[in-house]
Amino acid sequence: MDHSIFLKAVGVGLAVAAPVGPMSLLCMRTTLLRGWRSGLAIGAGVATGDAIFAAIAALGLAGLSAFMLAHEKPLHLAAGLFLLWLGLTAFRRKAGEGEARAVAHRSVFRDFATSALLTLTNPPTIIMFAAIFTALAPAGAFTLAGAAMTTLGVLAGSFVWWIGVVAALSLFRRAIGARARLWIDRASGAILAALGLGEIYRGVR
Repeated sequence: MDHSIFLKAVGVGLAVAAPVGPMSLLCMRTTLLRGWRSGLAIGAGVATGDAIFAAIAALGLAGLSAFMLAHEKPLHLAAGLFLLWLGLTAFRRKAGEGEARAVAHRSVFRDFATSALLTLTNPPTIIMFAAIFTALAPAGAFTLAGAAMTTLGVLAGSFVWWIGVVAALSLFRRAIGARARLWIDRASGAILAALGLGEIYRGVR
């Protein structure tokens, strides 16, 4: 097996994770509000979701891909409602309140599960991975070992990106006070709410 596929898949994982979108904002907001552990859990969840999509595309699971694409609208609707809820919640939070409640009531596993599920509400990502993997393996479908290496590469590349994002924001978090974090949280909440409305529109149109 050509191990260069793994390195190429790492690059794919980095490229897929890098664009700023709802999950980027969620990771940044969570890191600033609750610290690096929660931010890293969000990033790990996104990377896991990307890896699952990569595995579906690499293994050529057409039936599963078709099922998820057939239910694309309900998935967009669910993601939109959750993003809208996150955004509106930010406007009701007082300085320091979110951080105190986070320690008492939120778990790292819940952050991980939330971000993984949100990532999986975008089935067209499978099509993107399938197109990329066609370029990586032009001779035909991946072998089982090749699909595994590709999936692990995407997971590694995506997670490395999120580690970098969380590390940078953790340093920034120490340099600002709770009041500034509150306003950043509200600004990111407004953007998340707007993105949520966009997802709801995609789900009902």
